[in-house]
Amino acid sequence: MKRSLFVVVLAGTALVSLSFEARAQVANPVHFGVAAGAAIPTSDLSNGFSTGFNGTVTIGLTPTMIPLGIRIDGAYNQFGIKGGGGNAHFTSVSGNLVYEIPSTGVSPYLIGGLGWYNTAITVTGFGSGSDNHWGWNLGGGIKMPLSGFDTFLEARYNQIQGNGGSLKFIPITFGVMF
Repeated sequence: MKRSLFVVVLAGTALVSLSFEARAQVANPVHFGVAAGAAIPTSDLSNGFSTGFNGTVTIGLTPTMIPLGIRIDGAYNQFGIKGGGGNAHFTSVSGNLVYEIPSTGVSPYLIGGLGWYNTAITVTGFGSGSDNHWGWNLGGGIKMPLSGFDTFLEARYNQIQGNGGSLKFIPITFGVMF
């Protein structure tokens, strides 16, 4: 008797919890987030610049019935010149598709998209210059749901297409989505 009462209470609790989660997903498919972390220069960019930092703001649309969502990201990445005396920074706005691999709890995902990148270099004593270019990014991450918000850990390869070649870097960020 006690065992069947325990099973009924457990099943009822699970059912109530599931319906609250499902209602929350339907009510708020739009998410806002912030992230920060390290930005690692690669290829030719790593020859003259050291590891820097990244800051990102994001807004996402996650439909409830399909694993494919949309994210718009605004990011700022800065790298110091090796030996000091200046820095390079890249400000970007990108539109991305996010494919969330179905799972319970921690969810891995793939992300990629195109965007506008403003590249700027400042050298102490010589001034600064900037230019705008198109670029793309491709990466992945894991999303960890918590009570009322999600956290995520993400790495993305970015390539900026320039007139004389391309600039490449990988930001590794930790963020929060509300």
